[in-house]
Amino acid sequence: MLRNALEPWHILVVVLVMVVLFGSRKLPDTARALGKSMRILKSEAKAMKADDQPPAAGAPEAAAHHGSPADNPR
Repeated sequence: MLRNALEPWHILVVVLVMVVLFGSRKLPDTARALGKSMRILKSEAKAMKADDQPPAAGAPEAAAHHGSPADNPR
């Protein structure tokens, strides 16, 4: 049933519907905004992944602390 679910003419129909709904002038801006959002999402996912990994064995403990400067009175 879903063997040929996405054929080239399906993509053409989707593009045509988008042009009709949004107009040809707004599509480049929409694509640019979508690309920017995807880059932000990717960078945030990388940052979360880096936060989940434990610090290296030789790293000082102060580098692993993520508190604000207000947490460390002088």
